[in-house]
Amino acid sequence: MARMTGYAPGEVAQRTGLTVDTLRYYEREGLVGPIARSAGGQRRYDEDDVAWIGLVTCLRDAGLGIAELRRFTDLLRTEAGAADRVAFLRARRAELEEQAERILAAVRVLDGKIAHYAQGSGDGTAHGPTPGPPAPGAAATVAG
Repeated sequence: MARMTGYAPGEVAQRTGLTVDTLRYYEREGLVGPIARSAGGQRRYDEDDVAWIGLVTCLRDAGLGIAELRRFTDLLRTEAGAADRVAFLRARRAELEEQAERILAAVRVLDGKIAHYAQGSGDGTAHGPTPGPPAPGAAATVAG
């Protein structure tokens, strides 16, 4: 019996970190494929398919939604010029840069809080108790 060429869905799932269901979903959505099939109807992925799935996964990790991925795939499969593809990717890159700046700002805030609380034992004793909301009725007692 001759060995089928290419990779079975389970092998591709293992190589890409995706589930078989996700691979099928991407194919149904037109994000990958068409995927070749064996004589018995089993999907058989080649190296180009696996590389493309890697790109789709990277773009998903970068925050692109299915509609955006479909748009990019359409740009590649049509007569759209390189300028259209570059414009699409530059726009996504700019969005990622903005997101990265927001994330870095949040990391800096967390670093500051970590440094602040690390100066003490973490129980608020380094600089006195950390103020919190007033206890119920406390404002009336102070004022009254």
